[in-house]
Amino acid sequence: MDYGIQVVKKLCPQNKYPIKCPFTRTPTRVVIHNTANDAPAANEISYMLNRPEEVSFHFAVDDKGAVQGLPLDRNAWASGDGRGRGNMEGIHIEICYSLSGGERFCQAEENAAKLTAGLLRQYGWGLDRVCKHQDFDGKYCPHRTLDLGWRRFLRLVEKNLTENKKEEMKMDYAAFVGYMERYRQEAGRAVSPWAKAAWEKAEQAGVLDGAGPGLPLTREQCAVVLDRLGLLG
Repeated sequence: MDYGIQVVKKLCPQNKYPIKCPFTRTPTRVVIHNTANDAPAANEISYMLNRPEEVSFHFAVDDKGAVQGLPLDRNAWASGDGRGRGNMEGIHIEICYSLSGGERFCQAEENAAKLTAGLLRQYGWGLDRVCKHQDFDGKYCPHRTLDLGWRRFLRLVEKNLTENKKEEMKMDYAAFVGYMERYRQEAGRAVSPWAKAAWEKAEQAGVLDGAGPGLPLTREQCAVVLDRLGLLG
């Protein structure tokens, strides 16, 4: 899956599943956190995996990209609600460098918005599936993102969703242009040698009009040909 940023996988070893992600599940939402630390994503994931406690999350995102620590079809212990919907159904994203903030945090947040938008596209979800840690146990997290404005972050996600749709439309248009070019080439192509005699007979008999020998025949056109041959009674 292309999330719009580099994602490195450093997945939890299966022998640690009982502590870090014991339950299989189908995710239903994305949950945003701030690390309250100033370490890069790789360090955050390594620290999370090496801790003996039931503390875990799926992604850490910094100013360079993201590191994935858990499979998306397994739970995480991140939102403080035990076996509630946050832990059991959320894909948890930790945004790095939130302790000091500044340029690195802003870029990390931009990357997190791209990753979030990519996950929404992957699962066919809307913006309403983006939650914050605070929604599940009341903790003021993601603290710096909340300080700067939660709606502002949602607008970043929405911007990435909109830009991706525009790219998809461009790709669709390019495909359409390519199709039309192939259509024009086929329309102008001369009849194949093996069909030339039959084609000329059909044209002389008025069954076909002699145009576009390489083009496909629609069902409407097929009905007209059959009628001209007297096969429709």
